[in-house]
Amino acid sequence: MSLDAATRERIETLLKDHRVVLFMKGNRQQPMCGFSAAATNTLNELLPEYHTVNVLDDPEIREGIKAYGDWPTIPQLYVEGELVGGADIIRQMYGSGELHQLFGVAAPDRTPPEITITDAAAEAIRQGTANAQGVALHLEIGPDHSAGFQLAPAGEHDIVAHANGLEVHFDPASAQRAKGIVIDWVSTVQGEGLSLKFPGATEIKPLSVQQLKQRLAANDITLIDVRPAAGRAQAAPLAQARVLEEEGYESLANLPKDTALAFICHHGMSSRAMAERFAAHGFSNIYNVEGGMDAWASEVDSSVPRY
Repeated sequence: MSLDAATRERIETLLKDHRVVLFMKGNRQQPMCGFSAAATNTLNELLPEYHTVNVLDDPEIREGIKAYGDWPTIPQLYVEGELVGGADIIRQMYGSGELHQLFGVAAPDRTPPEITITDAAAEAIRQGTANAQGVALHLEIGPDHSAGFQLAPAGEHDIVAHANGLEVHFDPASAQRAKGIVIDWVSTVQGEGLSLKFPGATEIKPLSVQQLKQRLAANDITLIDVRPAAGRAQAAPLAQARVLEEEGYESLANLPKDTALAFICHHGMSSRAMAERFAAHGFSNIYNVEGGMDAWASEVDSSVPRY
């Protein structure tokens, strides 16, 4: 792939003007692909400031940076003018502590967190991983307490916690956030799934759709619709609802911590996960709408489409 002189000069100017540059899709505040989000999430753990270049806004840079460093994918991290690598390499170097050393910050605390896995959760994990060979259970916890489990090969630098006869693998930041968590198994008529409870977090209270109707009429609760755009297109949000995807997590998380918040989704599972994130951030009056919009349509307002 050829690189014209003008584009090369633009890239070299960027690298000269900024010690740390991430060429990515989107920007630090709004990554536009999963790999770019993973890269920014990692860098955010270590650096208060770094420069990003949104290649989606600049086709010449998008193709030119691939030729410049002979690296075919985006994102790409450069430090002091030298190519470090893409999202996977950034993550690996973060886990090993090499990225900390590169940026001149303290080495990560590698003390395994003390966690609790309930018997119900342990049984569900064992059943779910019974046929999974050569992989480990990983838990990643973001700065906003969003959490995700995945099965992936164990990494050489994973931080491993043991509880109820099971192993859970963490990266350094997730390990710090996991201290004292309880991993439980939530089972309702709408579905089942693993659930996290953080130390000191408020209990999530169930709210029936009939109770929600009464509370909305009394105007004493804030309803947050956490469904994605595709779900909202099938059945529009209730008139009083605030839409998480439109307002953004940070905006809603700035509400007074004693605000009564009710979370609603399609069936009641993803709304509970979001309610737990708000509870972990100190909100003290949290409800999950049991059965979600589907229950509202079947029990309260038949004019709302079911999907």
